[in-house]
Parts: sequence; C-alpha cells; structure tokens
Amino acid sequence: MVLEILGAVIGLGFFFFLPIIIVLILLSVRIIFEYERGIRFTLGKYSGLMEPGINFLIPLIQSYRKVDVRIKTIDIPKQEVMTADNVPVSVNAVVYFKVANPKKAVLDIQDYAYAVSQYAQTALRDIIGGSTLDQVLTNREKLADEIESLVDKETDAWGIDVTAIKIQDVELPQDLKRTMAKQAEAEREKRATIIKAEGEVIASKNLRIAADTLALAPGALHLRTLNTLNDLSSDQSNTVVFAIPLEILRAFESMGKNFKKK
Repeated sequence: MVLEILGAVIGLGFFFFLPIIIVLILLSVRIIFEYERGIRFTLGKYSGLMEPGINFLIPLIQSYRKVDVRIKTIDIPKQEVMTADNVPVSVNAVVYFKVANPKKAVLDIQDYAYAVSQYAQTALRDIIGGSTLDQVLTNREKLADEIESLVDKETDAWGIDVTAIKIQDVELPQDLKRTMAKQAEAEREKRATIIKAEGEVIASKNLRIAADTLALAPGALHLRTLNTLNDLSSDQSNTVVFAIPLEILRAFESMGKNFKKK
C-alpha cells in the first residue's frame, strides 16, 4: 500500500515537473548562424565564444550577445574640408569593414560601427586637408588607401578589420568649376592651334616638294594648269578668276615672235 502511494506521488511529481524541465531545456538552447558569433556571459562575466550551430546556456545564470561577422558598409557623410592650397571642397566616402575579433568588438568598444564612422570622418578630413586640390582630383585611390591604412591601424584594437575605403564624390565651389571649365577650354584651343600650325608646316613642305618636281619637268606646269581648268569646268559658278602662270605668257610671246619672223 505504501509503495503504491509512493509511486503515485512520484508519478504526479513527474507529470508536474516535466513541463518545467521542457521549458528550461528550450530556454537553454541557442542557435548561432554561420555568419554570426556569440559572446557568452556567466553572471555578467565573459565566459567564452559561441560558434555557429546549437549552443546551450544555463537559464537565469548565463546570457549571450550575437555579433554579425559579415562585411558591413558605412557612408561617411559629406565633409566640408579646406585643402592644403586653401580650396574648400565637399567630400564623402564609404567604409567597408567587418568584425575580426568578436570579443574585442563587444568588450572593448560600446558601439563599434559608430566609432568606425567617426574615426573615418576624422581621418578623411586630415588626409584631404593635407593634400592639394590637384592631388584630391587626380589621386583619389592613393588618398583612399592612406585613409584606410590610418583607420585600420586604429580599429585593430577594437577587433575591427577595415577592408576598404572609397572616396565617392568631390564637389567643388561653383566659381571654381567655371574657372576650371575656362582653363580646359583654353587648353583645347591651344592644342587645336598647335595641331593646325603643325599641319600647315607639313603642307608647306609638301607644296615645296611639288613645286620643285613641276619645275624640273618641262611642260609639267602647263599640264597642271590644264588639269586645274578641267576641274573648274565642272563648277556651276558664273565667274571663275584664275592666274595664268608666267611660263604660259612667255610661251605665247615666243610663238608671236616666231610668227613675225615668218
């Protein structure tokens, strides 16, 4: 009889505590995805890193914080910067970074994304402020690499790896844009003038060679004149004015003298 009563009590206790045990098990299970890492705390103290997969925590005693280890992007808002040659420019950029050490990213810095953004802004202003306008316009990649190196060196202590920084846009004052446009137009006119002058030099050399060739061949100039007259005959204009070479006039003069002798 006593055994039966004891068995009944145990059975009731089992059915009473079973739901509590199931709830505790469910509360202790944590799933970490492949692109995440978990920081485990036991009574508020760091107690280990949780890898991807199923992890177990002691309810009410242990807690955790997830950290995304994928590459993130942060836009650096447009910054008004004075270059080394005293030209005001507006520059914005984008930062690519990822968490390399989840423990440091959680324990050593309160908000690592905000900290990276602020430090990148400061580095951007320092590097651009130490460069001339021509360097900013022509060496964007080099300046971006310098900013990346500076930011990455500082954020290593926070467990952050800065993979790249890209300068997106450099905006100039309107009056400076007009001045640069005029300068570019003047440069294009200069090149056109030089090319035209070089063409005239080449043409004059070719004309001299042609003139020497015509002078050495008897009758060549007359044939050239006849060809020119033939080309002009197809012209629809009413009046054609051309110059007669002196050699033709001398030929007519010679023919006249010979006619008088006869």
